[in-house]
Amino acid sequence: MNQPLNYRNTKFITSAPSIRQLPTDAGVEIAFAGRSNAGKSSALNRITDQKNLARTSKTPGRTQLINMFEVVPGCNLIDLPGYGFAQVPLEMKLKWQESLGEYLQKRECLEGLVVLMDIRHPLKDLDQQMIMWRSKAVCQYWYC
Repeated sequence: MNQPLNYRNTKFITSAPSIRQLPTDAGVEIAFAGRSNAGKSSALNRITDQKNLARTSKTPGRTQLINMFEVVPGCNLIDLPGYGFAQVPLEMKLKWQESLGEYLQKRECLEGLVVLMDIRHPLKDLDQQMIMWRSKAVCQYWYC
C-alpha cells in the first residue's frame, strides 16, 4: 500500500459475534473502539464519505457485533461494539466485553486502533484501561 487509499470505495464485508467467525487473520486491520455511543460508526461513515456504510443510532449499544469493512483487498476497517454503558442486558454486555478483549488480544493483523471518546463525558475507568492496554501493545493507536 504505497499509494493513498480511496476510502470512498469501502464496502461492508461481514458482521461476526467473535473473531472465530471473521475472515482469515491476514492483511491490515484498523479498529475503531470506544464507549457505547462515542461515535465509532459515525466516524467510519465520515472517513469513507458514505452516510450509511456503518449503522448509526442515538441509542447506545446498536453495534452489537464486530463489523468488517474492506477499503481495498487486504486492508480493513473494523467497527467494534462499544464498551461501558448500553441499554442491553448484563449478559449481552459481558459477551461484548469478551468479544472485544479477544479481538484486541488475538487478532494478529490488527495494526492500529482508533479510540474515540465523547467530549461530553470525562474519561472512565474502562477508557483508561483501553488507553493503558493499547499503549503497551505493538500496534499504533490514536485517540479522538
